[in-house]
Amino acid sequence: MPHLIVKMVTGRSREQKDALAVELTRAVNSVLGCGEDAVSVAIEDFVATSWVERVYVPDIQDRAELIYKKPGYDPFA
Repeated sequence: MPHLIVKMVTGRSREQKDALAVELTRAVNSVLGCGEDAVSVAIEDFVATSWVERVYVPDIQDRAELIYKKPGYDPFA
């Protein structure tokens, strides 16, 4: 029962979000071998000015042990 949560900066259309959910579901099905009905996808939008405080620090920096693909940027550099 994978549940994916995607956090991103605002600005993507509903169509883009729908397409992302479809592609993520396909990838989960392919890699994990679970049925489409087992997958759920949530998408959370954040304004760019709050990204570091609300996403980068609590979800990426402070939970580094859970990150399987690190971002290629450092907001503190």
